[in-house]
Amino acid sequence: MRPLARVKIKWSPDFAYAIGLLTTDGNISPDRRHISFTSKDKELVSLFKKCFDLSNKITRKGRGDDVRKRYYLVQFGDVLFYRFLLSIGLSSAKSKTIGSLKVPDEYVFDFLRGHFDGDGTFYSYWDPRWKSSYMFYTVFISASKNHVDWLRRVLFQRLKINGHISKSRENSAYQLKYAKTESLKLLPKMYYSDNIACLSRKLRKVKKALATDRRHNS
Repeated sequence: MRPLARVKIKWSPDFAYAIGLLTTDGNISPDRRHISFTSKDKELVSLFKKCFDLSNKITRKGRGDDVRKRYYLVQFGDVLFYRFLLSIGLSSAKSKTIGSLKVPDEYVFDFLRGHFDGDGTFYSYWDPRWKSSYMFYTVFISASKNHVDWLRRVLFQRLKINGHISKSRENSAYQLKYAKTESLKLLPKMYYSDNIACLSRKLRKVKKALATDRRHNS
């Protein structure tokens, strides 16, 4: 009997975005069937559901020793999709072992936007070392050095940007950072349309920084 498929396996901007989310905040069970996505941000879990066209309910859960249900969760079983995830480079032990992933070239920036929304960060500030110097950084984060190296290669191949890799002292995660000049090449590729899946609060932060930079340089 053929396993029941919940997720339609067909690359698209939404599908690639959700794969990016799954890469960062997803959980692939060792049972070779179940997949879940957890986030403090309900909007992100709703986007995950929408992109994969899932009907499963969003529930609440605690994490670790914190029993307060501050996280949103969607979980589903799909053997065929599970096998697909293995085929592109994801696995149940992905957090520190993940390396390169098989993502079609045309959907790389949708995947990166999902990756960024899942675990990345964006921040801006006025640098006091120079008069009227406005800076901002786009940051991708992973516990796997091999994965961060792959992200860096992918972006260099497409945009000729180098970024800088550092290791967090707090949680041993690796950070791939792009400063303003390189972010100005990267961000328009990630946010290429008004009609794309993305986390609204991060988009607002990016738009505010870009508007501030334009005003400052006009």
